[in-house]
Amino acid sequence: MPRTTRKLIAGLLLFVYASAVHAQAPTSTATQATPRATPTSAPAQTQTPLPAVDVTAADMQAFIKQLPRDAISDLPIRIVNVGGSRVGIYGVFRPKASRQDAILHETTTSEVYYMLEGAGTLVTGGTLVDTRREPATSTSVRGSRIEGGVTRRVTKGDVIIIPGRTPHWWSNLEGDISYMIVRSDPQGRLPLK
Repeated sequence: MPRTTRKLIAGLLLFVYASAVHAQAPTSTATQATPRATPTSAPAQTQTPLPAVDVTAADMQAFIKQLPRDAISDLPIRIVNVGGSRVGIYGVFRPKASRQDAILHETTTSEVYYMLEGAGTLVTGGTLVDTRREPATSTSVRGSRIEGGVTRRVTKGDVIIIPGRTPHWWSNLEGDISYMIVRSDPQGRLPLK
């Protein structure tokens, strides 16, 4: 992985950690993840965060490569306790041929997108159109599109920070895309992995 990419990812993780620390979240009583690819399922207990957890470029590439190619996949690679909140690293594959709904997550979880492959147009903010909640108990509201908002073309290496409760929508994909999401979860809702 190039040095600039490593620095960018380290900076993103530092940003997410700092955001989580300032969020005044309740103390986590969940299981602490262990370094590298050896998650635990020990009894719940209050623990301090690890000094660091690695997700290498090879880990990310292998994870995304095994995702199905005929549907949108947004799955966790690692989710760890960072002391009072959680941070998750997700791999996303989004095929051009799939329906691209607009979405708003009704949580304080922020998302940081880091584009790995491909290009597309991402709209953030504005108002969801034709809203629906699937399933009815979900914390996510979907729509057919967004009216208003900020539109930008996203390409390999770009980073976008999307605060919680912000509508977002891939309005156009130039081909299949893959990206990493760093989710900062001050409420500790994400299950550890």
